[in-house]
Amino acid sequence: MTARRSPSPCPARQNRKIVSPPGTPLGSGATPRELPIRDSLRNQRSYDAPQLAIPVRLNTNESPFPPAPALIHDIAESIREVAADLHRYPDREAVALRNDLATYLTQRTGLAVHTSNVWAANGSNEVLQHILHVFGGPGRRVLSFAPSYSMYRIIAEGLGSEWMEIQRAEDFSLDMDHAVAMIAEHHPGVVIVTNPHSPTGHRLGTLELERILHAAPGIVVIDEAYGEYSTTPSAIGLINRFPMRVIVTRTLSKAFGFAGGRLGYLVAAPPVIDAMRLARLPYHLSTITQSAARAALRHADQSLTLVSIVTAERSQVSKTLRQLDFEVFDSHANFLLFGRFADAPRAWRRYLDHGVLIRDVGTPHHLRVTIGTPEDNARFLEVSETLRAAGV
Repeated sequence: MTARRSPSPCPARQNRKIVSPPGTPLGSGATPRELPIRDSLRNQRSYDAPQLAIPVRLNTNESPFPPAPALIHDIAESIREVAADLHRYPDREAVALRNDLATYLTQRTGLAVHTSNVWAANGSNEVLQHILHVFGGPGRRVLSFAPSYSMYRIIAEGLGSEWMEIQRAEDFSLDMDHAVAMIAEHHPGVVIVTNPHSPTGHRLGTLELERILHAAPGIVVIDEAYGEYSTTPSAIGLINRFPMRVIVTRTLSKAFGFAGGRLGYLVAAPPVIDAMRLARLPYHLSTITQSAARAALRHADQSLTLVSIVTAERSQVSKTLRQLDFEVFDSHANFLLFGRFADAPRAWRRYLDHGVLIRDVGTPHHLRVTIGTPEDNARFLEVSETLRAAGV
């Protein structure tokens, strides 16, 4: 009788260091100029946020808190349950996930959000891509307010839309009269409003959003990626009044600490949700993503408790920076824009030299810091005091 050999350990469980094979990459003799890239993309830059092994990472507005053991267990068990069906395509409509999102929103906002009001995708970036695929594109103009999230422009122009920015005031506030006049003059097909705004943390009230909606001839996307950190009522409440005009986008990446899980969603009237199906790729949300996101939603109460810790830390960090004579902008998100620096890129480098990674968002004389754990924030403030004393 032939002895049976034990199966080899699964490579994924061996924790082997991944090393690229030696030698020259295939096709290394080619140059970018030889690629037949579309002219509109040839000089564009891709999204870039450094991912460095630094002791204190406060640059990408993630939750500073890792998943709780109970959530990790729930995710693992949820994935284990669906793993036997991974040979089958996922639920194309993600009905169970969308139902859970609708339930969460109903409880959070007090509004009756139905499953047919919700659309989900791989992060809010893919949600935005679906929106602009349907309502933007060649011959259509997409407008937003600068400085703002760089992916708005990247996605809009990548889909052939004409991109337009309205500059905010020197203090980064939004001149509503000017904004409304520009919208009325240029007739954008899509207006994108980040609320709370990134990178400033500024927020607009319902009356201000209504002014934009009355002026805009097309779709108004209200990006509430940081909505859980703000006390402003969600713009979801505007959908009944402007059903064919309002799309509210949200994410699990920030407040839910699910950045690695990649789950974003939008809330809109059912006809808008139907339109999203024209842009989605088949089976765009994996079974694993859907299952893990549903587990994250089951732990919403714990996640929102951590949000309260972040907002308390935000107040303390802001207060201390002001005591150090920094200019700090009031924020309703999980970050702070602060300055002024004679040379912001140089200041960013000095923070990095001290083991603190924050974000240079390209706003002159200012940097942005994500609110971290109390320990991370203490180290950031310690370095800030050192650099301030050195005249940086």
